[in-house]
Amino acid sequence: MTDKKLPSLLGGAMIIAGTAIGAGMLANPTSTAGIWFVGSVGVLLYTWFCMTTSGLMLLEANLHYPTGASFDTIVTDLLGKRWNIVNGLSVAFVLYILTYAYITSGGSITENAINSLGWISISRGTGSLLFCLALAFFVWFSTKAVDRLSTILIGGMIIAFFLSTTGLLTSVSSATLLDSQDTNAPAHLPYLLTALPVCLVSFGFHGNVPSLVKYYNRDGRRVMQSIFIGTFLALFIYILWQMAVQGNLPRREFAPVIAKGGDVAALLEALSKYISTQYIESALSFFAYMAIASSFLGVTLGLFDYIADLFKLSDTPWGRAKTALLTFSPPLLLSIPFPYGFVTAIGYAGLAATLWAAIVPALLVRASRKKFPHATYKVYGGKGMIYFIILFGLLNIFTQLGMQLGWIPSFNG
Repeated sequence: MTDKKLPSLLGGAMIIAGTAIGAGMLANPTSTAGIWFVGSVGVLLYTWFCMTTSGLMLLEANLHYPTGASFDTIVTDLLGKRWNIVNGLSVAFVLYILTYAYITSGGSITENAINSLGWISISRGTGSLLFCLALAFFVWFSTKAVDRLSTILIGGMIIAFFLSTTGLLTSVSSATLLDSQDTNAPAHLPYLLTALPVCLVSFGFHGNVPSLVKYYNRDGRRVMQSIFIGTFLALFIYILWQMAVQGNLPRREFAPVIAKGGDVAALLEALSKYISTQYIESALSFFAYMAIASSFLGVTLGLFDYIADLFKLSDTPWGRAKTALLTFSPPLLLSIPFPYGFVTAIGYAGLAATLWAAIVPALLVRASRKKFPHATYKVYGGKGMIYFIILFGLLNIFTQLGMQLGWIPSFNG
């Protein structure tokens, strides 16, 4: 009898990269405009290391439990029911607020695309409604339908990304990239912390760890390698995107984008003034739409299944319709009075995601090492690394609260 061959590393790495890379990256250039390119690379590297490490901590804790065990099982056993309630609420909040963020941005691009045709004029609210209903149908229909559509969207996103960035990277100005052309520009350092929450969301893959444990038949080393490869690929693409945008659009030109909450359409409109060829602008718009749509599908599918399990709703067409109503109605209704909340929403998602993607994994690994002293896989760094990741999480929470209370300056262009 031969052992069952494990899936390739590429498969797991693509699952991680595909989850991390999405519409969140569209918010990165705006959220890091204060610290600009050099500072943003530093923050991205720091966040990548911490989020990758916290994912590996979740892996270490997960390997002590049966295949298929999720956050609910592990958190309840190691940290108790109270922590599990807090963790569950943070997960739900993140998924809802991300759904809102994607509806507002998807509605923005839908509105501009339809109005540019000249046949009919629609409002931002109508654009959001059309975007939401079209994609919500696939989520309601089946997981397989989401899988098929997501594959098409990710393929289109990759093609559009390389078409757009290839043209943008060839026109990068070193003076713009280093922000050296404006001697009266505000300093970079005061805005260092403001970039953290959005960058944290850009490396969110932790919900995939239990799936990868099952995918690789509990081979911790293979899961670890796929996490490293997938997150490093995401980091590489983020840095290329930062260079492409911040090397062409001057720092001072981010003012109207920031004023609209980092709205993707506003970013593309500002960037189009510095793009010499029409096809790059079209490729960018296509990329943004594919990225938002694919992220919307992934997030809402997770929210849909979470709600169905929480309220024990049936898998019949009527049961799925009730689940879909609970899934899509709140963020859609929120998008109508607050249509420009993309970056703000991503930041709030970062605040809640800090709990279950940084602090909770660190606490889980600390508790699991006490309960299970003999482990087949251990994360590097010992106890010091556990507190390093907790500090990273607390720093993100302090930053988000400090920005809301006015303790930390925000860059406005």
